[in-house]
Amino acid sequence: MIKKLGLVAAAAALILMTGSCQNTDGPTDVPGFAAIDGDYLKTGGDGSNWAMTGFSYNEQRHSPLTQINADNVKDLGIAWFADLPDARGQEATPVVVDGKMFVSTAWSKVLAFDAKTGKSLWSFDPEVDKARGVKACCDVVNRGVAFWKGSVFVGTIDGRLISLDAATGKQLWSAQTLDLESNGTITGVPRVVKDKVVIGFGGAEFGARGYVTAYDAATGKQAWRFYTTPNPKGEPDGAASDEILKTAATKTWSATPKKGDWRESGGGGTVWDAIVYDAELDQLYLGVGNGNPWNHGVRSNGEGDNLFLSSIVALKPDTGEYVWHYQETPAESWDYTATQPIILATEKRNGKNVKVLYHAPKNGFFFTIDRVSGKMLSAEPFIDGLTWATGYDLKTGRPIENPEARYEKTGKLYLANPSALGAHNWHPMSYNPATGLVYIPALHIGGAYLPPVAPNEQERKALGFNTGGAMATADLPDDINFVKAVKAATKGKLVAFDPKTGKAKWTVDHPASWNGGTMTTAGNLVFQGTALGEFRAYAADTGKQLLNLNVQSGVLSGASTYTVDGEQYVAFLTSKGGAFPLVSGYAGSASSAVPNIPRLIVLKLGGKVALPVLPETPAYVWDPPAKFGTPADIAAGQSNFQRYCLVCHGPGAVGNGVLPDLRKSAAIADAGTWKSVVIEGVLKGNGMVSFASVLTPKEAEQMRAYVISRAHYAKANDAGLGGGVKAAK
Repeated sequence: MIKKLGLVAAAAALILMTGSCQNTDGPTDVPGFAAIDGDYLKTGGDGSNWAMTGFSYNEQRHSPLTQINADNVKDLGIAWFADLPDARGQEATPVVVDGKMFVSTAWSKVLAFDAKTGKSLWSFDPEVDKARGVKACCDVVNRGVAFWKGSVFVGTIDGRLISLDAATGKQLWSAQTLDLESNGTITGVPRVVKDKVVIGFGGAEFGARGYVTAYDAATGKQAWRFYTTPNPKGEPDGAASDEILKTAATKTWSATPKKGDWRESGGGGTVWDAIVYDAELDQLYLGVGNGNPWNHGVRSNGEGDNLFLSSIVALKPDTGEYVWHYQETPAESWDYTATQPIILATEKRNGKNVKVLYHAPKNGFFFTIDRVSGKMLSAEPFIDGLTWATGYDLKTGRPIENPEARYEKTGKLYLANPSALGAHNWHPMSYNPATGLVYIPALHIGGAYLPPVAPNEQERKALGFNTGGAMATADLPDDINFVKAVKAATKGKLVAFDPKTGKAKWTVDHPASWNGGTMTTAGNLVFQGTALGEFRAYAADTGKQLLNLNVQSGVLSGASTYTVDGEQYVAFLTSKGGAFPLVSGYAGSASSAVPNIPRLIVLKLGGKVALPVLPETPAYVWDPPAKFGTPADIAAGQSNFQRYCLVCHGPGAVGNGVLPDLRKSAAIADAGTWKSVVIEGVLKGNGMVSFASVLTPKEAEQMRAYVISRAHYAKANDAGLGGGVKAAK
């Protein structure tokens, strides 16, 4: 009963519906750097460099290094560390070339260090307008840079793709790949393929039409563009996608226009993370995101599969021409994206070597796909308790759905596992050829879906998520036992998945969700950081824990490893941030009290550097302003808070140490101050824009009444609620 209750509660707690380059592809000598080009990235070399975030083109995040191994990993210690500038989510994997490290940070900044000593070499700030942060669905993060022939490439929150001189950090060129008036943001890693830099973007929740663009690496000139959804106007785009959208994809969307449908929203389908190059077949794979609105009944009148949403799409990298696709979640209605990391491998099947693609997307099934044909070879669950489908039909390649999952058809509340955050999100997974296992940072977070209920959910708005569902009622009931069930049900797991058997060989349970990505090595190791501030190593074959290092703050992304002067190092970032801490509320559980420290940490065998001692932080003492407002005012405030503020400040206004916990903010004590922030946008420079386009001053004041009421609830129930109401340390 508690397990089921926890799933229901977690549903409410989270989102309901919730110049130095040359134009050749062969080796190029760049003073001070190795020739990181297409030939090098086919294998990743001897492991001395970690030249792209996924290590090599196959993106296995597997290093051939063995100096650090299962026998001596317990002796790892800190060689050096560097504090980073912004206490927001740090999701990048450090890239290292010839002893120089390149790291992107929050707000799309780039830093360079001496990879052995930690000496700062240069820094670059694209000076993003922080007002753009309101269009970043899941924090102002950046997942890493690309290195190519002496240049470093980074995408920015405001939609620029920038080329930097790797030696100096000087900007070489900048391409505005997104319209500044659009709702798109770039948080993903550029990939450089055959002297073209390929980049996508995010923003489907706010209303965006997805596409991926390739630019000349030396000049920034656009080479091609591929749209992932049809043109709402029914016109060709003059893009590489024109023919396939005309002949196939458009037929999978509703034909009759309807208010709020895909013609108005753009349909979604943004490619905000996975873009992988297959050097063996000379193909480029795109992992395509969710639809907008999420609700398939609103988006497409309940009609059609809506290509290429939630699909893997193969293209020719020279031209962007379509090759094949496989849609993992047809008629997607739950924010089940296919943008999660993609791994390329060769697998023995029926006595033959088969070139395959491994994928563990949000929907909870692990896919093995033939890279030549695009045929799905297997799809098996990698977490327990999936509720939206019982499996896949191998003949048709389609899921066997639970009819109750189609809330847009039933009109009823649907309790889901996984939630919109997925069974696996952006966090990198890795593959070890020696064990044949894929190491997945899995999530156990319940969710729920319901067609729109409140008046402010009935149509698209200029700000906030537009999901076509009941976000305005996504709040927990005032029941301590219910809250406890939420905490107990929201967990994480490291899954060592065997694609050959379709089952986990071993797993590790984590008491909190949103743990870091994985990296594996030929030293029989798997590395992963946790949301509770630990950096761990496990035996890759058995899962035995071999290292547990206290690093003081959460670890989100995957690590990298490299050598300098014959010595092996391991590098990773710490922080809190990304979607889960922002939207989890009380479900943040134990991780809510973990400090948010943005930091780059580098380890080596025998490292002796100590981190600064954390200051003691006393428990927060609740002393909220006096309550005001009628029950109707507070209910109205709740509805608008959940509709517009939940995705940054948490359901029920429960913060988790990334953005301000508004229940503790001094602004709620004064109507004028609150209005200056919410309506007048006085904190626009910090990312908090004016909401005057969607809220009246009266509605803003009702929200203030609601937030104060939540502070009083926390004060009265502090002991029973536990970590969710403690100040972050």
